[in-house]
Amino acid sequence: MGRYFNPAQISLAGSVFQHAERLTSEYFRLNPETIKAHRYDVKTLAFLEEHEVRKGTFAHLCKYHYHKEEHKDEGGQERGFHFYRICLQDDRILDAVERGHSFIRLSSLMLYIAAHELVHVVRFDNGQTAFDLSVDEKSQEEEKVHSITRDMLQSSVNPDLTLVLDCFSSRYHIGDMFS
Repeated sequence: MGRYFNPAQISLAGSVFQHAERLTSEYFRLNPETIKAHRYDVKTLAFLEEHEVRKGTFAHLCKYHYHKEEHKDEGGQERGFHFYRICLQDDRILDAVERGHSFIRLSSLMLYIAAHELVHVVRFDNGQTAFDLSVDEKSQEEEKVHSITRDMLQSSVNPDLTLVLDCFSSRYHIGDMFS
């Protein structure tokens, strides 16, 4: 049985994602409406489907396609859209905070995770990289996203975040991508 975020931790995650959204907007020079146009939602472990639960990561990104039969364009093609789901793995996150309780704070770790996943969403939506990549290409993309995330968070650096950046560098899996 997994460990789940409590209501206070869920609230913290929500405010951290709002902060990460602002940082992502600033880094990519997106206006508030543009960042909102990137369709994504965030789910915690208690609300994930079985295929969205991943061992070995703090979060992972799923891409979903929504098609509705009655929404067709003039040519008869189905219209739809895609969206991303950021699947937080509460148990892994809480375990990391517990193991590093003297120096890892949940808010700082969550900020890194949120920023990292939002960088992926923006890069995919802007066509900077494809969602479906080979294993080698995924590894290269993770390195690129780690680098961008670290650069992006430099404006928010505090002692707690600096420790997260050091401890959870590219040697660890922050997230994975699945469609």
